[in-house]
Amino acid sequence: MRPAHQRLKSGLRPNEPASAIAEPKTRRASRRDPARSRRKPGTGASGDTDTPSASLYDAVTSRIIGELEAGHVPWVQPWSANVAAAHPSGSAITPGLPRNALTGRSYSGVNILILWAAVMEHGHPSQSWLTFKQALAAGGCVRKGERGVTVVYADRFTPNAEKVRATEIGRDAKAIAFLKRFTVFNVAQCDGLRPGLAADPAPRDTREIIPIAETLIAASGVDFRIGGTRAFYVPDQDFVAVPPQPAFFDQINYYRTCLHELTHATGHPSRLARTLTTDFGSKNYAREELVAEMGSAFLCAALGIVPTVRHADYLASWLEVLREDNRAIFRAASAASKAADWLLARLGEGESNQSAARLQPGCETETPHGPATAPGAEARP
Repeated sequence: MRPAHQRLKSGLRPNEPASAIAEPKTRRASRRDPARSRRKPGTGASGDTDTPSASLYDAVTSRIIGELEAGHVPWVQPWSANVAAAHPSGSAITPGLPRNALTGRSYSGVNILILWAAVMEHGHPSQSWLTFKQALAAGGCVRKGERGVTVVYADRFTPNAEKVRATEIGRDAKAIAFLKRFTVFNVAQCDGLRPGLAADPAPRDTREIIPIAETLIAASGVDFRIGGTRAFYVPDQDFVAVPPQPAFFDQINYYRTCLHELTHATGHPSRLARTLTTDFGSKNYAREELVAEMGSAFLCAALGIVPTVRHADYLASWLEVLREDNRAIFRAASAASKAADWLLARLGEGESNQSAARLQPGCETETPHGPATAPGAEARP
């Protein structure tokens, strides 16, 4: 029997990209946008039991369940070159995380899945989005008849009355969760936008060694071991093991696998402290696999990597979790975004350190992580 937290990655094979998750809405966008800086909630904020919020959780969850039941995994490779070529628009879909074109900030959590799906459904050539008013502020406008996509902004706030009441009785104030909806439009749906808005990244060669991914692995600080025939993370010993890159049928999937396991590692108590010590096949195990799969997808997008799709090893358990809890996908996507942000922050620090090292006379750089294998490991031919 394999250890509870060994994550196998054998048998990687392509699958079909996702279709739509979120149905386009006709409402015009409000001034606020979830990719912008955090704001204090207004008087219209709703709590967990509000019918609009509950229906939004249900709508997003039911669409993702539908995709999984159809054999599509909504968070992987939604910009397949083959599908893009076959799309009626003939547009090539750019890889990357969805971003706000005006602020340059990436969307996070379940909004990534919603906007990726919209890009795939409509064949938009860009991952950049604007609210209706932001399009006007950028010197353009949304074309008449275009339909926007609803995204969400979730947070918690504490009403002043609750703060006063908590102080009077000597207890901690209770925060109220709220969920707001916003409508955004792809820049391809707009005319007259000024130049200089957030640009989409150029696609990478799928067969190249990717230095930025190597730097991220090294900068993570995680004990990273290359060798053997299996990929997994061991929480109690806090190390990641992956097969060497030549062992992968599609070598680009080496990085997807590395980032999947590094996402697991961010859950260690010394990092983001998620629940990792669970039995194989349990619901908590499935939830963590969902986080790691989406975290890897978000990181690949942020780094411009386009892996092929892994088969859905945990498809049945994911469906069970999502059917029982209409907020599970929201929590998993949020945790995946936090894990990706944690690793990308270390990447920024690692690149700064490398730049400083190159300025030192006589300094030589090395590959971020070497080919040393774990003791007794056997590499696949």
